[in-house]
Amino acid sequence: MKVTDTIAAISTSAGNSGIGIVRVSGDEAVEIVDKIFQSNKKGKKLRNVKSHTVHYGYIVDGQTILDQVLVIVMKNPHSYTGEDTVEIDCHGGMLILQKVLELVIKNGAKAAAPGEFTKRAFLNGRLDLSQAEAVMDVINSSNDFALSSSMSQLKGGVSEKIKEIRSDIIYHIAFIESALDDPEHISLDGYDKEISHMLEKNTTKIKRLLDTFDNGRIMKEGIHTVILGKPNAGKSSLLNLMLGEERAIVTDIEGTTRDTLEENINFNGLSLKIIDTAGIRNTEDKVEQIGVNKAKEIANQADLIIYVVDGSRKIDENDLEILQLIKDKQFIVLLNKSDMDMVADFDDIKDLPKEDVIEFSAKQGMGMDKLEERIRDMFYSGRVTYNDQIYITNARHKEALENSYQSLLKVKESVEAMMPEDFYSIDLMDAYEQLGLIIGESVEDDLVEEIFSKFCMGK
Repeated sequence: MKVTDTIAAISTSAGNSGIGIVRVSGDEAVEIVDKIFQSNKKGKKLRNVKSHTVHYGYIVDGQTILDQVLVIVMKNPHSYTGEDTVEIDCHGGMLILQKVLELVIKNGAKAAAPGEFTKRAFLNGRLDLSQAEAVMDVINSSNDFALSSSMSQLKGGVSEKIKEIRSDIIYHIAFIESALDDPEHISLDGYDKEISHMLEKNTTKIKRLLDTFDNGRIMKEGIHTVILGKPNAGKSSLLNLMLGEERAIVTDIEGTTRDTLEENINFNGLSLKIIDTAGIRNTEDKVEQIGVNKAKEIANQADLIIYVVDGSRKIDENDLEILQLIKDKQFIVLLNKSDMDMVADFDDIKDLPKEDVIEFSAKQGMGMDKLEERIRDMFYSGRVTYNDQIYITNARHKEALENSYQSLLKVKESVEAMMPEDFYSIDLMDAYEQLGLIIGESVEDDLVEEIFSKFCMGK
């Protein structure tokens, strides 16, 4: 995959702001901007300046001054893309940014595709593929945990782990091939113990990485949270309270919520993908029953269920049905309306941890601090923390790790069955190549295009 065009794009978000940036990258980047840049120092040309320097002047179209700017020149290979790169810092109005971009393109640049700057950084060896993917994860981070994990990957945390394992594997592939080619000088006697040690060490490393995926996904995407309960228990009031706005309709009429209502919430630093559902009860209303069935279906896919109970009403068969539905899930019971006379009693229900029952009042906001604390305990304390552990957050990485793990297990089976050593090489090479998919050392062009097409424009 080769790149030859000089590309340009607006790298700041749409909308008026104090500053906007037009980024230009490629062999002709300096030459193109030189054509339209007029320094405040007479006779200064960008082609003659040192790398990583800033220059004040104007962008001009013929005799017309378009904007007063700062121009940053970064020459290859010491730039984000590894190519000559020029960034034009303009005033941040969308009209002027668009005019400057059009002028750059008119003078020889090509409009960049989404993610094309980062793709060039990958193709030019400035980033491996896992680091490139982490760029967008950093941009899209919705909480501190996700940002910390993404930055760790951007700095090469995942890459280092993968390269360590691949280094071990390729050594043994080379050793086996050399021994088979030159058996007089390289002996395979006792080699089964050596390779068994390597396999045990690296399958353990891969398994540890795979075991981080569930927590990694939660960090990246947020906790998939479903609010369940009987009609009029206070589910929609809870959602509104967590959002800080009247998002869901709240009335005294039972069955107001007929469909699901989804929101992404930053709940005091916790990212929740939260879904309010129809009240669960036996009903003859066909439309309401559809909502009830949908609520049950969504609950099966949740990371966390918040079961809202109207504490002013007795526990009935609908509550028992909900408890049966959530018994194998992670859940928190909110005993709502605790500002009223409490009638609901869970003491007779076995296996319901007391720490998972919180007295709550959606009307008064009482119990929100305990809810937040309990969610942190369930999903973050001791398992997802600001430490140096590497988390797998990308489903593509997980699939490659699983395939590599299975290939190494096949090698273990071959060793235990005392198969000839040349049988080992096939599965070892497959494991090596699967890990290479993560960092981009053995990846198809189509996959590269697909990955970078998901990036934002200008990055």
